[in-house]
Amino acid sequence: MTPTPCAVTLGSLHYDIVVDAPHRPAAGETVTGSAWRPVFGGKGGNQAAAVVAAGVPCRMVSAVGDDAFGPFLRDGLRRAGVDDAHVATIPGTGSGMSMAIMDAGGDYGAVIVSGANLAIDPGVLAKDALWQDATHLVLQNEIPEALNLAAAEAARARGVTTVLNAAPARPMSDAMARAVDILVVNAGEAEALCGRKVASLEDAGIAARALAARFRVVVVTAGGDGVAVEGQDISHAEPGHAVALVSTHGAGDCFIGTMVAELVRRESLGDAVATANLAAARHVSQPR
Repeated sequence: MTPTPCAVTLGSLHYDIVVDAPHRPAAGETVTGSAWRPVFGGKGGNQAAAVVAAGVPCRMVSAVGDDAFGPFLRDGLRRAGVDDAHVATIPGTGSGMSMAIMDAGGDYGAVIVSGANLAIDPGVLAKDALWQDATHLVLQNEIPEALNLAAAEAARARGVTTVLNAAPARPMSDAMARAVDILVVNAGEAEALCGRKVASLEDAGIAARALAARFRVVVVTAGGDGVAVEGQDISHAEPGHAVALVSTHGAGDCFIGTMVAELVRRESLGDAVATANLAAARHVSQPR
């Protein structure tokens, strides 16, 4: 039987409580919202689900607590078609959760509580079953850098490409930067890492070139303006697509999952970015 290539995602799982409100509150302000709903989330879980939605198998490495949120998160992975065999349940620990406020313009802000995501066992990275037929590892910054670094080093030892979505933004060690094959950041994260403001596709290209001095390949997304790619053997800019914005929530996760799925299918990075750019544009134009 021909092996089926797949991706591995190591990252967070969050029970998201999403609140609809006319605007996000200022300090000391109470805002009356119109609705709230529980949503499966966490950048790790969302990106794993996006890989599968784009047609490629994905294994998830994470942890949940032994609270009521844990089964909800496992069910979310399984409904999305993500392999949860490497997701642990941590006794006496709460699952990760977040509170997100969605404003009338479709933008949002959130607060996360990491919970069990901080207790993921690095020992799982030594299991051969985790890496069987894997070609790409997907990481984010909602888990400790030490765990990300251990995973990236384990991936490199097995010839697996590491994609890091450096979100949320935080300082990064030189060792982590060297372990990353493809860095993906949005405008705010790019500015935090290189100090260059990104307000256009041209700005995204400038920031990507600056970051490419430290990382092998850099992808900078600039929302509706498009995406820029810089690195070894590639310099590419992909303009945005004109769509009616409904909600930006999850757009970055959709982009990364789709891009990784295309790379697993052995598409070129330029083609993978173009496909992901279109998928993200469709995502933000759809109600959720």
